[in-house]
Amino acid sequence: MHNIKLFESKQIRSIWNETEQKWYFSVQDVVEILTESADVKQYIKKMLSRDEQLKSNWGTICTLVEMEATDGKMRKIQGSDTKGLLRIIQSIPSPKAEPFKL
Repeated sequence: MHNIKLFESKQIRSIWNETEQKWYFSVQDVVEILTESADVKQYIKKMLSRDEQLKSNWGTICTLVEMEATDGKMRKIQGSDTKGLLRIIQSIPSPKAEPFKL
């Protein structure tokens, strides 16, 4: 099952993992929306360099999942479940991220 979630009228790609019974969301989409970064890949690299604990757990927090890319093709992208996304959001210094921080 493929779904697009909306946050502030912007799309977040997501996919349901039947085996694990949980949703995975595109990390890139979430970070891009919360930071309004022009180059989200570079932003994520900088975010990881600022937060050593996040960097050391990145492989556990993010997993490659197949989702539809902007060109309409299915590609493996970094996805995270809700628990992992909350950890990523904690590393984003943005007013948009504040409501999600614990």
